[in-house]
Amino acid sequence: MRATVADDKQWQSDDDRMMARALTQARLAAAMGEVPVGAVVVAADGTILAEAGNNCIAAADPSGHAEMRALRQAALALDNYRLPGVTVYVTLEPCPMCAALLVHARIDRLVFGAVDPKGGAVVSKYRIGSDGLLNHGFTVTGGVCAEECGRLLQDFFRKRR
Repeated sequence: MRATVADDKQWQSDDDRMMARALTQARLAAAMGEVPVGAVVVAADGTILAEAGNNCIAAADPSGHAEMRALRQAALALDNYRLPGVTVYVTLEPCPMCAALLVHARIDRLVFGAVDPKGGAVVSKYRIGSDGLLNHGFTVTGGVCAEECGRLLQDFFRKRR
């Protein structure tokens, strides 16, 4: 499934390249025993502002999600809590906390890999960011490298059982 609100040929190649970077962050998180989710924040000009993986367990931080950590880094890099023009790449559909953060940060675009049917807040359970109910919205492209993103999560949880 590749749910695309904005479909542009250039974005497709950039999306795959950036999702590969997010997958690297997810693998690093898995190697540390964290749930393998990775995120990359990219400026409108293509500059990578931040990259991060989940770090909830090691940091004893329930907000240590990959996209939360990457957005914090990007905000520091830009010295601004608003991040207009950025695209956020994440290997798993964001949860409600992270989706709300994307709205608050005023991002332009979200690209995610695997859907999260149990807790996803962008296309699965809710439509945060694209439902028109909040004061900001963003473009959503889902399903980029979905198979690889999903397999990484499945393998991680299979090993933990």
